[in-house]
Amino acid sequence: MIIVGAICVAAAVVLYVLQPVLTGEEASLHREHDEPTEAEARKRNALLALRDVEYDHATGKLDEDDYRSLRDELTVEALEALQSMSADAARAGSAGESDGAAGAGGAGTAPVASDAVLEREIAAFRAALRVQEAGGGACPACDKPNGPASRFCAHCGVALATSEPDGPRADGAGSPGA
Repeated sequence: MIIVGAICVAAAVVLYVLQPVLTGEEASLHREHDEPTEAEARKRNALLALRDVEYDHATGKLDEDDYRSLRDELTVEALEALQSMSADAARAGSAGESDGAAGAGGAGTAPVASDAVLEREIAAFRAALRVQEAGGGACPACDKPNGPASRFCAHCGVALATSEPDGPRADGAGSPGA
């Protein structure tokens, strides 16, 4: 009886291992589009860390000196990752597809990432952070983030606009913020 059970288990394991071969499935040998490159992963990690530093500073967990040093360090890391991504794209453009635009203007300008590109990335992450905090929203007076259930700003005490189902507030204080 034990032998029959062992044979059944062994047969199931063999069928499980051979299932891709029997059904004709094959694994792709090419890099998938959703898999980030090393430079993309470094950029994303640096920008996420920068967002966390911004949030920690906004909530008072970091003092000004620590905030500035961490922000500067992470900004440099993000800029290096962007430059690496641009260099990789330029190499892929010159070695890969022979596109008219990639061959003419891409080789001279692609390896150097501008500060404007980095600032746009940082602004996008800041906007995403504000959207996450939008449960309570930013204070219209001091622009500090507040929790979703906050009726008053934790930093300056100004009444915040609420989205209560029973209608607008009687005192009319606050306005839907950024």
